[in-house]
Amino acid sequence: MMNTDLIIDKVKNTLITASCTFSKDKAEAYRLAIQNETNERAGWVLEEILKNAEIADRRRSPLCDDTGIPHLVLEVGENSVVNSLLLKSIHKGVAEGLKELPGRPMAIRGNDIERLDQSAGISPLSEDVLPAPIHIMETSENITRLHILMLGGGPAIRAKTYRVFHKHSVDTVVDEIVEWAKEGVSMLGCSPCTLAVGIGRSHYEATCMMLEAMVEGKYNVQSEIERVVTKRVNEANIGPLGLKGDTSVLATFMKIAPQRASGVRIVAIRPCCCFEPRKASVDL
Repeated sequence: MMNTDLIIDKVKNTLITASCTFSKDKAEAYRLAIQNETNERAGWVLEEILKNAEIADRRRSPLCDDTGIPHLVLEVGENSVVNSLLLKSIHKGVAEGLKELPGRPMAIRGNDIERLDQSAGISPLSEDVLPAPIHIMETSENITRLHILMLGGGPAIRAKTYRVFHKHSVDTVVDEIVEWAKEGVSMLGCSPCTLAVGIGRSHYEATCMMLEAMVEGKYNVQSEIERVVTKRVNEANIGPLGLKGDTSVLATFMKIAPQRASGVRIVAIRPCCCFEPRKASVDL
């Protein structure tokens, strides 16, 4: 028998944790960046961001006033049971978490047209901010695990999903990613960023890979291609808050899906802000 009250409570607390805390590897990435930063103003920004994170963790308060839209990734094992009761419990837990956090009231009222032009106004209730559709991942573990990402508006504005003519060269794809990243990071403002990149056969698949990259990415484990992208964007000297310096990007999280025999690769890239990816996970 599914204990729905327990699931709701777990999801609520996980959403709050995602909104309020840095992971250990992310905090360590900031400490390392502070140690290596040669620009005094940039170093001060990095120190202040880390202090903000420590205070938010201690007070269980949001890392940023843009508390974000919940994005849910459900990892399911061979014996996992996913039914409507589980999904309803997850959504209830999300609503409870937003209410307790509290999340920024951002839900637009009304029908399709009214939501597009905001003519029906905004709900004052944090819990009315609905999560994005749940994304499901398979795992060899015998678990049902929920990952919650709280994704803000600034990185979404500067994100991009588009095709790259690869010309049978990895370098061509990397070059395009680096150029997109430089543009996005320079325009975002709230850097240093974590670059989330997905490469797929369609816009949908590329975006799913980008989401999974944020779930699976670790600051202290970087592939060769991730290190190259991070290094090249940092060489652009954008710096924290655009103040120049050595740390425009803390790390790159990239996931590559199966590819089709064609002349293009579809790439999704999100320049996650200095607090993102805000994420936490729980076994249900």
